[in-house]
Order: sequence, then C-alpha cells, then structure tokens
Amino acid sequence: MKMVIVMYNYFNGKIDCINSDSIVVDVNGIGYQIYVPNPFSYQLNENYKIFVYNHIREDEYSLYGFKTIEEKELFMKLINVKGMGPKVASGIFATGSISGIVDAINKENILYLTKFPKIGEKLARQIILDLKGKVQVDTEYVNEDNNVEELISVLENLGYKTSEIRKIIPNIDKSKTLEDQVKEALKLLLK
Repeated sequence: MKMVIVMYNYFNGKIDCINSDSIVVDVNGIGYQIYVPNPFSYQLNENYKIFVYNHIREDEYSLYGFKTIEEKELFMKLINVKGMGPKVASGIFATGSISGIVDAINKENILYLTKFPKIGEKLARQIILDLKGKVQVDTEYVNEDNNVEELISVLENLGYKTSEIRKIIPNIDKSKTLEDQVKEALKLLLK
C-alpha cells in the first residue's frame, strides 16, 4: 500500500486549544495540532495565519508553526544543521528574537546561542559553521523585532517575568511609540 503525504504551507484558522507546547487550529471544522515556540502568545478563538513545517519520519508526522514566513525560513535552515532537530530549533524561537538569532550566528556569538535549551557549545559552533553568512533578516522585520525586544526589556526592568510579557506582546499595537506600548502592556499585565 502506497502512503500519500500531503504537504501544508500555512493554515488560516481559529485557535481552538492551547497546550504547553502546541496549539490546535480549527480550519473548516478540522483541528490541526501544531507545535509552536510560544503557545501562550496566541489567543483562544482568535484567527491566525500560521506558516507550517511538515516534519515527517517513519514513525512521526508533526506540524511546526510560525507567525511569520521569516521565522519559518530560519527554522528550515536551523534544522539542516547537523545535530539540530525540530524541537530544539523551535525552542530557540520561544526565547530569542529572529534578529538576535541571526545576529548571533553572523557575529559568532556562542554565548548567546548556548543560552537556548539543549544547545551546548558544540552545537552552537556547528550552527555558526553551517549558517554564518547564509542567514539575514528583512530590515523592516528587524526594526519591529528590535522594538519588541526593547519593550520586553523595559517591562522586565519593571519586575515582570518574560513568560508573562510574551503572552501579551501579540496584543500590543507595534505602530505606537515605546512609551504608549509600555502603557498598553501594563494595562494588559494588570488585568
């Protein structure tokens, strides 16, 4: 019997369930479980476009999801690094910004890369060896990413936990000034 594998590029659907490492997206009445770097950055019953990577092995078929095509593209490059599986690569995006990751690779910042779960010095060196000079980020995305990192830094300095902050980040209007973003974030954090 021949097995047919369907490849997906993205899903447009409503978040039906949020788990510790994944979300379930309802697309026309079908629930797809997608492993995402930060499930709590999604809101239940809200619609999202999620870019997916289909991870297929003899005994496993999993979907890994990302909010932007840039994240997915960097993830695809990371999983081609020797010793890097999709779970470890996905974990990088849970705590690191895309511009920070790219910058660390291109500047050979081993210390930055080893702060991520399950990445030791050997794997960090392999990432740099395989990807240095081969990864970059759209400048428009970098600016937004840097603004988000600046906002997170301000909120952390005010005593909030990174995990709490990352849950509310998707709900903040990134076109506002940093001061207005901080005010908006504080309202959400105090709810």
